[in-house]
Amino acid sequence: MKKNLNIILFLAAVAFTSCGTHSRVAMSQDYEARYEAAKQAYAEGHYSRCANFLSDMIVMLKGTDKAQESLYMMAMAQYGMGDYETASTYFKQFYNTYPKGDFTELARYNSGKALYNGVPDPRLDQTNTGLAIQELQTFLDYFPTSEFRDHAQDMIFELQDKMVEKEYINAKLYYDLGSYFGNCTEGGSNYEACVVTCENTLKDYPYTKLREELYYLNFKAKYELAQQSVDDKQEVRYRNAIDEYFGFKNEFPESKYIKELDNLYAKAVKHVNLEEDEEE
Repeated sequence: MKKNLNIILFLAAVAFTSCGTHSRVAMSQDYEARYEAAKQAYAEGHYSRCANFLSDMIVMLKGTDKAQESLYMMAMAQYGMGDYETASTYFKQFYNTYPKGDFTELARYNSGKALYNGVPDPRLDQTNTGLAIQELQTFLDYFPTSEFRDHAQDMIFELQDKMVEKEYINAKLYYDLGSYFGNCTEGGSNYEACVVTCENTLKDYPYTKLREELYYLNFKAKYELAQQSVDDKQEVRYRNAIDEYFGFKNEFPESKYIKELDNLYAKAVKHVNLEEDEEE
């Protein structure tokens, strides 16, 4: 027991001494020593300590041969700590300050990657997802032959899927609200909102992996919209639903939703004068 206590006291003393040393270095006016300490801390994975050493040195080192490396290392330290938004800010500061710098390509790439790592759950606001896509696309515009090109494109595709998932969640919410008019303060209906959301999303992201689900939801919303419509609008809206049904069936003939949609289609045609169509 006494031996264990001695070990604990020894480790505590080492830690205290180490902390004291780091504090002295952080407050030192010897910027060369602080810079070397920051590099060592970064190499050892002590990102918070590295950022602490660099915090007020970046401005002091501006114009020196260490200016680029210090700013880029600060960005990477923030990234290593998982503070992706701050990391992206420093990466942007780097490539704006040094548009042809030694680390500019990496800074642009890592700025987008940092935002990619910090995007929220699809159920939440996706503003930052859009910013991440924009940042990665800008990287590709500047460095179309970069070795990081494929990974950047993969991240963009994943982020677009998140945007689509958010829109699908919104569309599904409109559909589930159905005939509830409490939130339709400016006219229209939840089914109309569902249709608009589905069609805009399909237009913006035609190759999304949620294409089938969006088409399916769009048909059902159009069918329900026709059902709740006044008499003089019903036939046109049922025809719209029927057109959507044929489009879905042509594209997804083996869909798990086909049987359900077949039943709804059969109900829809009862409200449409098909004889006129045959005569025409």
